[in-house]
Amino acid sequence: MNLIYLEEEVKKSSFVVLSALLAIAILMSACSSTGATKVRVATDATWPPFEVVDETTKELTGFDIEMVEAIAKASGLDIEFVNVGFDPLLAGMAQCQYDAAVSAITITAERAENMLFSEPYMNAGQIVTVQIDNADINSKDDLSGKTVGAQIGTTGAMEVEAIAGATLTTFDTVDLAFLALQNGQIDAVVADSPTAAGFVAQNADKLKMVGSVFTDENYGIAVCKTNTELLASINEGLAAIKADGTFDALLDKYDLVAK
Repeated sequence: MNLIYLEEEVKKSSFVVLSALLAIAILMSACSSTGATKVRVATDATWPPFEVVDETTKELTGFDIEMVEAIAKASGLDIEFVNVGFDPLLAGMAQCQYDAAVSAITITAERAENMLFSEPYMNAGQIVTVQIDNADINSKDDLSGKTVGAQIGTTGAMEVEAIAGATLTTFDTVDLAFLALQNGQIDAVVADSPTAAGFVAQNADKLKMVGSVFTDENYGIAVCKTNTELLASINEGLAAIKADGTFDALLDKYDLVAK
């Protein structure tokens, strides 16, 4: 009788343990299926007004940063930003070291071979910036024989390379290019028009843009080439913030104009 009782107790205990383990497994499965996976978003925070490090808070801020945060909220994504140089950013995206990237990235056919792109969110062609008292350079047609700065790896640098007679000087960050221009180390800078406008606005007594925007380029959010699910979520979020007015409010906040 005692043996039978003991056997029954063992069976009951085993059932309780198995039930507990099964409940834990179900709970963990539910968490993994519904919980948000951290999305690592690379950015080069040297492109005002798109992405910069706030000097006071030391936090990332700017149009791109707030846009992606709004997209993440609309799509239920859990994101974290990684501040990295633009050249390694592109190389990292090609190897899927990051899930996504936002950094005033121009969509090009060459880049699209190595990464996916969201729907375009802004037109931002190239424009020439010179010192305020420069009377020799009035457009990109006057850059032959001049030393022209651009950030390494950008479409601005590519455009300068294509100008016969122009000498390209590359910089690790775009702000260094504009600083060199102010100091008279180079004759001009070729950069995305919204970025150039931001630097000119901050240095209106020293710099000016000349000529007109001479390329047709669009910014997009880059995504790891194998992550089509994330791309769909980002596009859905982008459409949502455009529909509810968030996107336009950010354009107004950062003095940007949609084209």
